[in-house]
Amino acid sequence: MTMDWASFTPWQALAGGALIGLAAAMLIVLNGRIAGISGIVGGLLRPARHEIPWRLAMLAGLIGAPLLWQLWAPLPAAEVSASSVMLLAAGLLVGLGTRWAGGCTSGHGVCGLSRLSVRSLVATLSFMAAGFLTVYVVRHGLV
Repeated sequence: MTMDWASFTPWQALAGGALIGLAAAMLIVLNGRIAGISGIVGGLLRPARHEIPWRLAMLAGLIGAPLLWQLWAPLPAAEVSASSVMLLAAGLLVGLGTRWAGGCTSGHGVCGLSRLSVRSLVATLSFMAAGFLTVYVVRHGLV
């Protein structure tokens, strides 16, 4: 494995991680809610009227943050090398996995682990193992 030092951005990564942690902490302290993106989006699919504003605000922040970042620095180039069918299958599997695990990587990995939840630790380890296995199979087994 080699490190692409030209693309290594520790200060931006640190700032991004700190902002994610701050947003998650603010949401739980000020609103009593976990910053799990699958739960936030899922709540918009079957909305309760009083839940809509904070969910939309959180999503607006997720979409608006990169747009705001572009005022200071260019966004990294995104390159997707998978087919549309593969992306659709991946999206469906991620959705199924988040329903099965009772949350996503942000809910379990960021918020659950910070609360020392054993359930979130098991879910996060399962997410990581499934991701490693999927990359291995796709890179070495299917193609």
